[in-house]
Amino acid sequence: MAPSSSVELISTSDLQLSSPSSSSLPSSPLSLFLTTSTSTESTTDSTSAGPYPSTSDNPAPTGPVINVTAPTDPPINNPVNKGLATGWGITLCLTAIFGTAYGLYKYKRWRRQLAKRSLATRLQTADMIPDPLPTYPIETNGWLMPKGGARGGSSKKPVKAQDTDDEGSNIVFEHDGPKKSHKSGPNDPQVKSKASTTDPSGQEVPKKPDTRQIIGGASWTGKLPVNLLSEHCQKQKWGKPEYTMTKTANGFSSSVILKSTDPKTKEPISLSPFVLPPSYTSINLQPTAVEARHFAATYALFRVCSMRNIHMMLPPTFRDFWKNEFEQSKKEDVKAGRAWMYAADPFLAQQAQTDAHALSIRKKAEEEKRRQDAKQTVKISLGPGMKGTSQNAPPGKTWAKAPAVEMGKQIRSHVENLVQQNGAWNPHEAEFPKDQIQDVVMNLTSLGFRTSHVEEAIAECRDRDEALEWLLIHVPEDDLPRWSLPEGYTAGINMASGNPKRDAVVARLAEAGYSTDLCSKTLDVHDGDEERAAAALQKTLVNEPDTAPPNETPDVSGPSTTWSEEQTTLDAIYGERLTAVSGTMSEIRLELQDLESCILRVRSSHAYPQSPPVMAIVSPRLPAYVRLSILRQLLDYAKGDLLGEPMVFNLVDWVESQMTRIIENPGRLHDVTFGITGLSPDNTVTKTKRTYQRSTPRSIDRKGGTSQSAEIHNRWISRQETAQQQKMLAARQTLPAWSQQEAIVQIVIQNQVTIISGETGSGKSTQSVQFILDDMIQRQLGSCANIICTQPRRISALGLADRVSDERYGIVGNEVGYAIRGESKVRPGQTKITFVTTGVLLRRLQTTAGQADDLVAALADVSHVVIDEVHERSLDTDFLLILLRSVLPKRPDLKVVLMSATLDAAVFEDYFKQCATVGKCKIEGRTFPVEDVYLDEIVRFTGYSPRRQFHDDEHEVQETDQHVAHTIQSLGMKINYDLMASCVESIDHELGAQAGGILIFLPGVVEITRTLDAIRKLPNMHALPLHASLLPSEQRRVFAPPPRGARKVIAATNVAETSITIEDIVAVVDCGKVKETSFDPQNNMVRLEEVWASRAACRQRRGRAGRVRRGTCYKLYTRNAEAKMAERPEPEIRRVPLEQLCLSVKAMGVLDVSSFLASALTPPESLAVEGAMTLLGRIGALESNGLTALGRHLAMIPADLRCGKLIVYGATFGCFEACLTIAAILTVKSPFVSPQNKRDESKAARSSFAPNQGDLLCDLRSYEAWSKMRSQSNSRDLRVWCEQKFLSSQTLNDISSNRSQYLSSLQDTGFLPTDYSSEQKTSLNAHNSNPALIRALIAGSFNPQIARIDFPDKKFATSSTGAIELDPEARTIKFFNQDNGRVFVHPSSTLFDAQGFVGNAGYMSYFNKMATSKIFVRELTPFNAYTLLLFGGPIVLDTLGRGLVVDGWLRLRGWARIGVLVSRLRIMLDEALAKKIEDPGIDITGSEVVGIVRRLVELDGMDR
Repeated sequence: MAPSSSVELISTSDLQLSSPSSSSLPSSPLSLFLTTSTSTESTTDSTSAGPYPSTSDNPAPTGPVINVTAPTDPPINNPVNKGLATGWGITLCLTAIFGTAYGLYKYKRWRRQLAKRSLATRLQTADMIPDPLPTYPIETNGWLMPKGGARGGSSKKPVKAQDTDDEGSNIVFEHDGPKKSHKSGPNDPQVKSKASTTDPSGQEVPKKPDTRQIIGGASWTGKLPVNLLSEHCQKQKWGKPEYTMTKTANGFSSSVILKSTDPKTKEPISLSPFVLPPSYTSINLQPTAVEARHFAATYALFRVCSMRNIHMMLPPTFRDFWKNEFEQSKKEDVKAGRAWMYAADPFLAQQAQTDAHALSIRKKAEEEKRRQDAKQTVKISLGPGMKGTSQNAPPGKTWAKAPAVEMGKQIRSHVENLVQQNGAWNPHEAEFPKDQIQDVVMNLTSLGFRTSHVEEAIAECRDRDEALEWLLIHVPEDDLPRWSLPEGYTAGINMASGNPKRDAVVARLAEAGYSTDLCSKTLDVHDGDEERAAAALQKTLVNEPDTAPPNETPDVSGPSTTWSEEQTTLDAIYGERLTAVSGTMSEIRLELQDLESCILRVRSSHAYPQSPPVMAIVSPRLPAYVRLSILRQLLDYAKGDLLGEPMVFNLVDWVESQMTRIIENPGRLHDVTFGITGLSPDNTVTKTKRTYQRSTPRSIDRKGGTSQSAEIHNRWISRQETAQQQKMLAARQTLPAWSQQEAIVQIVIQNQVTIISGETGSGKSTQSVQFILDDMIQRQLGSCANIICTQPRRISALGLADRVSDERYGIVGNEVGYAIRGESKVRPGQTKITFVTTGVLLRRLQTTAGQADDLVAALADVSHVVIDEVHERSLDTDFLLILLRSVLPKRPDLKVVLMSATLDAAVFEDYFKQCATVGKCKIEGRTFPVEDVYLDEIVRFTGYSPRRQFHDDEHEVQETDQHVAHTIQSLGMKINYDLMASCVESIDHELGAQAGGILIFLPGVVEITRTLDAIRKLPNMHALPLHASLLPSEQRRVFAPPPRGARKVIAATNVAETSITIEDIVAVVDCGKVKETSFDPQNNMVRLEEVWASRAACRQRRGRAGRVRRGTCYKLYTRNAEAKMAERPEPEIRRVPLEQLCLSVKAMGVLDVSSFLASALTPPESLAVEGAMTLLGRIGALESNGLTALGRHLAMIPADLRCGKLIVYGATFGCFEACLTIAAILTVKSPFVSPQNKRDESKAARSSFAPNQGDLLCDLRSYEAWSKMRSQSNSRDLRVWCEQKFLSSQTLNDISSNRSQYLSSLQDTGFLPTDYSSEQKTSLNAHNSNPALIRALIAGSFNPQIARIDFPDKKFATSSTGAIELDPEARTIKFFNQDNGRVFVHPSSTLFDAQGFVGNAGYMSYFNKMATSKIFVRELTPFNAYTLLLFGGPIVLDTLGRGLVVDGWLRLRGWARIGVLVSRLRIMLDEALAKKIEDPGIDITGSEVVGIVRRLVELDGMDR
């Protein structure tokens, strides 16, 4: 049955649609007719081709009729098809009336609407759509006819068209086109193949599911994976995803190919298909192509969005794939080093991998070329051991423009002596990998070193790099490869002293191979006597003491008879080969095959021939240490076989026969160390392997009923019977927690982890631990009890220890104790409850390897660990939870209790239920109700107005809604201290004579100080601060009652939110703010920012008012502001930069940081962890997967890593206060302001404080000037001075506050003594006025944020005195960094117009980088090459002799030995820092290594 439509023509602009009933429709082809408003429906049989005839039920139409027969007959039972038929009919009618063009337009619009329908519907209606659309031209005879059609049945006569204005005429069409007409029937296979609602028997068949139902299920209403992927690609401005499809016997497999366009070249970029690893093939195959396509889209989304929670938007099946198989696959890839596969921008990741691969290939090629060049240019001779005369490789253009680095002779000698005295090699005695020894020997000998030296170096060192450094330090300069020497270097040339005779004597002594410095010192010791000096040098070579006193002349009046007779005999034997220099000294020319001009010089000794003569091997072609090695062996031969008779002839014979052998294998360099360097082998550092021993607590005896347990039980019973204890018990029973005593005890016994949530004031912190202890005592397990309860703050630990001790009528330190940093009251074996800060427990758990077995041992004597206020999710708390979760499976008897007032129990239950049983308990109710008063009510309550300071009863302000709104608007978001004081005053008036204190919550120390200043102006106020920086004795003052007649007002940070009870608090004033650390990615900086507190924190503050009686909470914010607060604070693990987090984890002894953090309650992104670890290595905090001494210092300092590093360096090099101030400036901002119309004047004022020294030194000196003036001038003069210098007084005060906070933190960590004061004159501040040193420390702290200065070619101008070098123009000086290439100095910098830089600076450090029209760098500080060497990245030697490479990209032209000396100095500096770690009180500012480093950066390596 085909659907039919009739259209009643009302007017040309109004068509009314009506559909006939299906019962009256024939099964013939679709017929549509157009009638006037008076027409009715008519039907005909299936063979009729003309208009339907009139019947009794269907009278014939009386108006104009258009009759159209459609070529198809779709099923009529589908209501969608009825609408389609209607649309098709209207389209043909419009074509007939208005022409083909208009009909075609409507037809295409209808097709577009049809395309939007589901796939099933489109399949059902595909045969209805005629294509192409028939055209209906108007014949010339006036009749409108279809092309090729006929009027009526079979008549081929054209039908004349009536006048278009004649409404009474009839127009009839019928289409008998050439297309096949398909008649639908019940047995038609095509009908069966389409979705239908009936089967052949007439029964209903379920409709086939659409794509949404297949992918998401029947109830899924969200987006599908394909749509989500398309949207993501569109947002990222990538191309449309391309899908591949493969059909196998087991199903369909699909993958996604992402495409993009290179923004620069506009070339298309395609990624490889995203395919799961082969081990996941089973889930990769899907039963249908549609499911395979969506599976591929889901995996592609995971590859680019795994760090986001997009899986929450996916259908359930694909969400499970995301959380399970995909996550597991990612972990495997990350562990295998393929973390780049999950980058948010896969195109950048692919480019990075391509670049890294190309770089690796290039490095291999360069290494191979370098090896080949080394073989060709540096060779070892097999004869006398001499090398070829090859020259250094010519420097390229990049090397030619690199800065030159030199080291003065005196300071180089000093550094070499220091390194050889104190530079221990391989201090941890690591074994050189045996499988690498042969390759390393070949590699180093190919660089020009002797095989014997390489083997000796390998025996001393841990790896190839250290062996190379050892060789460059110990091999004498005249035996080093040419590539390691500076250009034009000639060994043995020294500066004259001004005394030619003395210089000649020193030169003769040095010809034996001794160092010039050693010869000079020895000659001076012996008052210029060459004979005695030569004898002394020989004795030291063989480690014999110099028995002749320096001032005593030996008993030698002249040559002995034996010596004279021997000389006569030798003259007869050798003839011209012997030369008598003096009566006591002669020279014999040795006859050697491959070595000319080699002389044996012999001097008569005072005991000759009972002792060997004083000898020297003189040969300019033999290296010094070879000469000394020959001489040493010659002396050993003389002492062993020749003493007591003339021996010179035998000595000459032995030398001539053995010299070639010795030259080929001269022996160990250590054997002649003293002769070369002047250092005795006894003075060199012996290897000492540091071992860290920790005492392991003794495991507790878990057997009940012991005599000790019985004794504890008896004491407890007797104490319960006392009147004082009964009175205290009565008070404890009023707490809500008391009713849950039995429930808490049973849950703790039955489960390994217990979660207790209770409202503030319920007594959970004080009572739960007592319930557990009392139960153990009653069960005769008192001796096993050792409960550790962690608190987030020191004051909480102290307050709870006092409170619980009082409730048990004991003394703190006996049954109940505490342990905080620097203070402890605990008696081992007697203390059963210990309140500690979380950090104290973490330090107890810190191990050398971070293994679970070590943690179990550290907690061997602990029965219960109670973590209070766990909701705060501090970094320490999250770490502790990770550690405890790893311990619980190995300690099934260990109980863990988590407590909080605002605890999300389900989160913690899910975290622990995998490894332990978990029980929960909730304590309902608060002790007393608390009334809330919001800001608008406070304004009415106080009558506060911004126009006046305090509430004035004589001049009442009209309290209207308009006034309140205006007041709130004028207050803004900042804390108003006048309103705070007014509120306190009004509360005091309302309380009247009633006792009770007021607790004010503020975000920080600065706000506390300002609030107390405003409150102290009020009468009868006892105002006290409370924050973490106070000493424990100062914190305890808040618990004492106020003086008579005074109201106690406490201004506190969030330390007062939890775990402490101040008995007399009846009112709380909450500003709603808190200071939290946050990470600013723009400048990679940690900031302490003032933000809104969470609603959970505000509830905690509110509860402080109801601890002892009904109270009131005054909220200095509106209800609307409270509604916008976060429910809970963001976990700190999400709020701190990951390098600080990874450093803290590493300091705990954890080896695999990524795996450790992945098991956290809120894990960070693993890719970010890897980036943080890389950065830690670059800044010098990590080395060989372990913390350096600098890293251990940084782990203790609560500051941005760069600021913390600057503070450590400042304390090390004696400019602590200067570096502390700069760190505070960086944390806040520059104190200078720059008005729009006075920028040049502002920059000039800033530069005047430290011209050409850099931005930060200008800021430092301005702060120092302000601080000095503040102590000497009044506020008005200070304000005027600040305005003249374009300084912000507010910013300077903030910097001062930050300095104070840093000082307090450093004292808390033990880095500074607790009695340290900035006014003290100590060695910590001896070099505060040294700008070169401070610039160097700034640069070292900011590494790797370094830019290379590229100066233009030099230009000269002629003058009367000759050519004068011209300063370059500022615009011609360019700057380049490693990441971005060329960068630009920000116009606000004091160095923007600089034409040169102080201290021979060739580099610039920067703190902040920003990209606008260009990439600008800010907070600039210039520094020299030695700063780069000493505080920069790793140093690599260029074995082609061109110089040194720092941090992989900064080149320096210089001697390779300089790089090695500096590298060893850096190791020694780290050792000095390590000593300060072990003993914080030690002063290392005066150590020799610190002094040399200071000299090098101050003088740029020169002597003066």
